[in-house]
Amino acid sequence: MAYLDRVFAGGAGRYAPPPMDPDADWADLVASPRAKAERHGEHEVLFHEGDRAERFFEIVDGSVMLYKLLPDGRRQVVEILGPGDLFGLPYGPQQECSAETLMVSTLRVIDRREAETSVGLQRHIAKCLLAQVATLHEHAVLLGRKSAQERVATFLVRLVPRRSRPGCPGPGRENDEAVIRLSMTRQEIADYLGLTIETVSRVISDLRRRGILAADKQDRLRIPDICALCRLSGMR
Repeated sequence: MAYLDRVFAGGAGRYAPPPMDPDADWADLVASPRAKAERHGEHEVLFHEGDRAERFFEIVDGSVMLYKLLPDGRRQVVEILGPGDLFGLPYGPQQECSAETLMVSTLRVIDRREAETSVGLQRHIAKCLLAQVATLHEHAVLLGRKSAQERVATFLVRLVPRRSRPGCPGPGRENDEAVIRLSMTRQEIADYLGLTIETVSRVISDLRRRGILAADKQDRLRIPDICALCRLSGMR
């Protein structure tokens, strides 16, 4: 039945609102001048915890880490974000954490008032943030229950596209290897995994000795057997 037929199907004069497509509303927004594209360099701070949350961001390409600082200067990286992820939308008027690029990144920057005046945009944002909540739940399990080896293995195997997650295609027929790029320093990895830099370095060195990892370039590691690394992560 066509939409105009459905509008009055319940009787003359009864109006049904048009179906809402929040993804279409979002596409209209990002294609308009209201969404500004910005290019940021590697390890560039985007905002600090406590700054006013007047804008929010979508990652077009690149990667961003969100982190909190303890009073004694210790840092906990709370989230690593990639293309398509949104950030800068705290519950209150101030940013709850700091944000920093991990590599050269392109961001869409949008005035927070755009979301406050559009139900369609709010629904799109809610869908994106719910997916990120699921990732945060997994990270809570990692920090609360996994060993140092499991934490490092989980972090590394998640850098392999489409692996170690629902719908994983499993190993290929000929080989099951991948080369991953480490956009984070050992200290940043340690801050994300709740470990010391010495522990992260020790675990990676042990995995290399056992043939689970191999050096490729300075910022790259080769995983000869993805499933073997996944088994060490405690995810299977």
